[in-house]
Amino acid sequence: MKAFRWLALAVLGATPALALAADLDGASLALWWGAPFAGILLSIALLPLLAPIFWHHHYGKVAAAWGLAFLLPFAVVFGTGAAGVNLVHALLAEYLPFVILLTALFTVAGGIYIRGNLHGSPGLNTAILAIGAVLASFMGTTGASMLLIRPLIRANDNRAHKAHVVVFFIFIVSNAGGSLTPLGDPPLFLGFLKGVDFFWTARHIFPETLFLVGTLLALFYVLDSWFFRKAGEVQRPDPTPDTRGFGFEGQVNFALLAVVVGLVLLSGFWKSPVAFHIAGTEVGLPGIVRDVGLVVVTLLSLWLTPKAVHENNQFGWAPMQEVAKLFAGIFLTIIPVIAMLKAGANGPFGAIVSAVTRPDGSPDPAMYFWATGVLSSFLDNAPTYLVFFNTAGGDPAMLMNQLAPTLAAISAGAVFMGANTYIGNAPNLMVKAIAEDRGVKMPSFFGYMLWSGAILVPLFGIITWIWFL
Repeated sequence: MKAFRWLALAVLGATPALALAADLDGASLALWWGAPFAGILLSIALLPLLAPIFWHHHYGKVAAAWGLAFLLPFAVVFGTGAAGVNLVHALLAEYLPFVILLTALFTVAGGIYIRGNLHGSPGLNTAILAIGAVLASFMGTTGASMLLIRPLIRANDNRAHKAHVVVFFIFIVSNAGGSLTPLGDPPLFLGFLKGVDFFWTARHIFPETLFLVGTLLALFYVLDSWFFRKAGEVQRPDPTPDTRGFGFEGQVNFALLAVVVGLVLLSGFWKSPVAFHIAGTEVGLPGIVRDVGLVVVTLLSLWLTPKAVHENNQFGWAPMQEVAKLFAGIFLTIIPVIAMLKAGANGPFGAIVSAVTRPDGSPDPAMYFWATGVLSSFLDNAPTYLVFFNTAGGDPAMLMNQLAPTLAAISAGAVFMGANTYIGNAPNLMVKAIAEDRGVKMPSFFGYMLWSGAILVPLFGIITWIWFL
């Protein structure tokens, strides 16, 4: 965190000149202003593979360095006022609400321990994945993943082949299952903050989600049944002792989870004229109540959850710290990229706008689905959603109505294709790390892509043909 003190100093340095700031004209920006954004995303993709020890100890410094690589030159060229205004907007309007919600879901889910021993038959494993898919849209892909991955691994700890179970868990619970509400996946929450109605995605991409999740569950059942019938699949007696029954510890967190859902719903439906203007950023009362409430829920969960529950869940802050630090750099360096995309065909990214636009000038949902999805596979799906949301005009009212197929394609591409790689969505790496810690030999980065390429990509092609052409 020490590296991020430089960002705080930059904010303080910009504060006296905030009143002098002007709107950022993306059409006038040179393409190289997007280099820090590309740099941090490539760092996230490559450094864990090329320099894992360095990355593990210094990823926060790397993110801060890329943030400063944008902010300091920007302050020199456009003035500290413009730098301060854009920094405050990214912090208050996007980053803090995003991280506060993730932290609340991560903490509440980490305070629930499923007690008892399950036996990993194909039917049981499929049922757990189906339950996780439903829970993901209500407690987030992060929350559902953290709640169910440990019981699922325990259920299969005496089987020889377990990696495929975790791979399909990432496909279904950590990604596709979170496609129906802003609580489900970070990209949809960012869209909610931009003005997309809470239940819009549930109404508009439910058929696509049902097809994808249903097909994946069927494929998993067939594959897991084949492994289960193989000779020597059950290698040893179950190392997890049976218990008298099943149950939950840390039940108070179910009530806190309901409070989280209620706070997010409230902030979307409550329209208040009360707002505060901070360095050009409007912060509404509903958003303040939501974020303060989520912080209180997080503290209550930590206070009320028995210590033994956190120990049994091996609860720790490292995954959440990594997400918070990396996204601080992402949300900062994406500022000029979004401005350039808002400039449309006349901006530096005019080629991207042309690629997702039909000859008659209308958006092409199929191209939006694949462009959003491919970038979400490697560059993290939350900022990618923002990029294409703004490429499509950035007007939530227009996107929810006249351009509904386009917004559906962007939403589906960001959420579904985040499963294509380990770095496509925050829970993917969390689940992989937990599985490896429990002795599951997971596929390598490119080995995992063989799984996703063989299973997911053909399904995405069918989705394109049925819904987006």
